[in-house]
Amino acid sequence: MTPPHEHDLGLVHDLGTLRRRNVLRLLAGVGFAAMAGCATDDSTSGGSTSPSSSSPSSSGTTSAGTPSATTSTTDVDEIPSETAGPFPGDGSNGPNVLTESGIVRSDITKGFGSSSGVAEGVPLTVELVVLDADKDTALAGAAVYLWHCDAQGRYSLYDTEITDENYLRGVQAADANGKVTFTTIFPAAYSGRWPHIHFEVYASLSEATAAGKISATSQLALPEEACKAVYATSGYDGSTQNLSRTSLQSDNVFGDDGGVHQLASMSGSVQEGYAARLTVGV
Repeated sequence: MTPPHEHDLGLVHDLGTLRRRNVLRLLAGVGFAAMAGCATDDSTSGGSTSPSSSSPSSSGTTSAGTPSATTSTTDVDEIPSETAGPFPGDGSNGPNVLTESGIVRSDITKGFGSSSGVAEGVPLTVELVVLDADKDTALAGAAVYLWHCDAQGRYSLYDTEITDENYLRGVQAADANGKVTFTTIFPAAYSGRWPHIHFEVYASLSEATAAGKISATSQLALPEEACKAVYATSGYDGSTQNLSRTSLQSDNVFGDDGGVHQLASMSGSVQEGYAARLTVGV
């Protein structure tokens, strides 16, 4: 089994981030209550999503497919800022895959350039719809760099066995509806973290492929029902046990709000593959 990852920048950093976000949410809540005269009970238990996202469908009952994007949505929340973790591959701590020819692609299951590996696992389509959180409109032309671990919990470019691989990393430019789509595999659950996918948003494709200024860094959380179904299959050794030891509420990234703004809606099954969708306000 692959050794557990310390998937953050340290306890001090995480506590500081959580404190800042909790203070901002408290202030925002006070302002809203003063204007509206009432408060909305937004439960985070049981995998609730934000008002701007649809609720996950039951895994194994809906055919997999890419949900259609919308040009705008009502009252989009800005995606919470999260750590990129120790394995970003964006040049911030060593490897820089963003400036390599071939990084712009939708299918990230295979290596590119001098890498030829293929990541095996249950198929997953990830669709992000990137919107301007102030105007609630699509950010056409924005670029998303997305990456995650493999079915064994390893990250290409970093883990010893796959330092020569660059799969499960890719960049896409948003279409007119702000949508980007990636074909990938369902990631593992490794010790200490809820199953997740990392992403960075850039103003443009040219900015992303130059490893330039990042507009937003965050993570997508995967729904528990789908995780349990996937981890019951072969190839995901240890994930069932790791999943049972954590929750969205106890996770050191999603725990401050239960991932309410980062929990993807999900459709599909193990047999047909899954599709995950998340609206990303920037």
